[in-house]
Amino acid sequence: MERRKKHRMFGVVFPNRSFPMDISSFAQIDTTHWLLDMNTFVGEAYDSIREVCIFLLNGLSLPPDKALAVYIQSPGSPFLYCGAVTVVRPSAVLPLPWPEPGGQMQLTAPYAAPLPAKIGVSVEDLATLPSLDVAAEKRIEHLAMKLGENSFNFIFLRG
Repeated sequence: MERRKKHRMFGVVFPNRSFPMDISSFAQIDTTHWLLDMNTFVGEAYDSIREVCIFLLNGLSLPPDKALAVYIQSPGSPFLYCGAVTVVRPSAVLPLPWPEPGGQMQLTAPYAAPLPAKIGVSVEDLATLPSLDVAAEKRIEHLAMKLGENSFNFIFLRG
């Protein structure tokens, strides 16, 4: 029964790009970490995938003090946190701001398969995560910058 519950923990969909996929599409690293190899999904065009919708399939599969965190990794770069879902917020559409590929790409043999981009999903303590809605914070920051810029332009052009 425990094994079945783990396989029904979460699902993802790439809006306008895929059908819903469950946890079985991911390679399970251990009991709390999963990886999706983007090369098997879209090849080297991983950066054309701009957002992911992640959702819990069963409200009982995640304790209330835990979150399901989503990370992305471009070839040769470190993982970057994108956001999370919890039992209180069981689904989210998260932007995927792919970082530039890192220096490790140049270290591969000329005919070796390219390093894959990855999406990682991890069960983590809710208290240790930076914020559940990084995208909303970035939109607010962008809006504040735009308001400041527009106010400056208005005053400068009128004055």
